[in-house]
Amino acid sequence: MRSLSPPLRVWVWAAVTLVVAAVAVLLWRTSDVAATSRTTAEPAAVPDEAPAAELTQAWTAATGPAPRQAVESGRVLVTDERGVAMLDAATGEEAWHYRRANATLCDATAVDGIVVVAFRTTGRCNELTGLDASTGAREWYRNVRFRTDVDLAATDQILLASSPTGIVTIDPVGDNTRWRYAPPEGCRIVGSDVGSSGVVVLQRCSGLGAVQVRLLDGFAGDVLWTRDLEVGSDTARLAGVDGLVDVVVGDRVHVLSPADGALLTEVELPALPEGQHAGTEPLQQVGVADVALLWARGQVLALDRTTGLPRWQVPALGLPATGAETVTVPEAGAFVQRSLADGTELQRWSTADEVPAGGRTSLVGPVVVYATDTAVVAHT
Repeated sequence: MRSLSPPLRVWVWAAVTLVVAAVAVLLWRTSDVAATSRTTAEPAAVPDEAPAAELTQAWTAATGPAPRQAVESGRVLVTDERGVAMLDAATGEEAWHYRRANATLCDATAVDGIVVVAFRTTGRCNELTGLDASTGAREWYRNVRFRTDVDLAATDQILLASSPTGIVTIDPVGDNTRWRYAPPEGCRIVGSDVGSSGVVVLQRCSGLGAVQVRLLDGFAGDVLWTRDLEVGSDTARLAGVDGLVDVVVGDRVHVLSPADGALLTEVELPALPEGQHAGTEPLQQVGVADVALLWARGQVLALDRTTGLPRWQVPALGLPATGAETVTVPEAGAFVQRSLADGTELQRWSTADEVPAGGRTSLVGPVVVYATDTAVVAHT
């Protein structure tokens, strides 16, 4: 009597198929695809309206590591250990997110309509991804070898990745590496930034009784000039390179010309509160039109790009939002719109909610967004 059992080859094929299927499932479960949670959205519509005369806190969201640029393409960027999310400016509701369960976020920033995120899956920050800020769609991906303390900063058409041992500039839209910079032997980078004037490096070198300020071309990487700062340079810190190159040494701002590094002037800062020490206070700077706005020690100074001298100076809790002819300054109890030309108060949007020190202000239609190192707060 003939056996009704399938031939041996059928059993073999079935076993192989089951093994392949099991391996495929296992690989998928451990893959980046399975570990990635992502959503997309339609671009934001921003109302053409001004903030209300009386503002209240509409929502707040934790963030960290804090991105330099919290607002892009009409939405608010927040970060956490596993990734990033874009929130609606008016409601705080999530529009889209990109998170990795098998990776740790090193840093993130936004520029030119792109959100750039650096992830660590090994001992280094080894993955860099560009996401469309409007929709959340992935625009590009590349492998990198950044240190775990990498800091991302950006300006128009330039992404800067910096660490104490070197910097890299990348095209944020096209993802290609433009150039790299390593400090000379015996030197270590103690500060770097990118802005409209280029890429600035503050480096300390053994055997040299000074801190060097070096400006590099943002696109080519050529060294444009180098200047030594000798007096009290132990506390030297970069304030910014947007419009002017500003270095705070002790209680003074050394205002350097971006053209040749010449010292334009020195500006005296207010004294630090008792118990605080120079070299630890937060500094922020942004360039707009023909001034550089420097926030330091509870003051915002509008420095003339030609002379380096303050055109005007007012108390401020953080860095103002900038417009074509106005700035919006965060003050105690209000966000104050002032003339960019002379600092004259034009309009005041009051709030009974506390505004913490050290944040950056942005306007998204009628919403005032204020971002610190740990949280983003929206006022409507």
